[in-house]
Amino acid sequence: MLYKVHTKQALPISRQEAWDFLSDPRNLERITPKDMGFKITSGGDKAMYPGQIIQYKVNPFPGFTTNWVTEIKQVDHLNFFIDSQLFGPYKLWHHEHFIHEIEGGVMMEDLVHYKLPLGFLGRMAHSFLVKPRIDEIFETRRKKMIELFGTIS
Repeated sequence: MLYKVHTKQALPISRQEAWDFLSDPRNLERITPKDMGFKITSGGDKAMYPGQIIQYKVNPFPGFTTNWVTEIKQVDHLNFFIDSQLFGPYKLWHHEHFIHEIEGGVMMEDLVHYKLPLGFLGRMAHSFLVKPRIDEIFETRRKKMIELFGTIS
């Protein structure tokens, strides 16, 4: 089964400011829940470009540490970028990041499609383990972006 997460958040910043923050892989650590132990191990020290490989260590669940390898598939400067998991905890992870100009700032939009490993067991774990964790990750991100940049009134 293919799952989807779609979030939007308005921020009172310029498109350039949003791009500079969101397209820098090092900022992922700042907006990810601390208990995930998120650390870039290689590839995050350059400006984003198509084909870039970024490796992370992450603890998606207590007692489970894994390597996550992402490829930046597409980049349209100031507008969007797409990353896809090559190796990691998901069978599929495809994440589209968009920045749209709106009155008073930008709308940051994320669209994620993902599939879990382990067939039936993965589908069973989705509702009580995986989906709540993904929701927590995006809620932490939303709160951190407000803390860093504020909100549009």
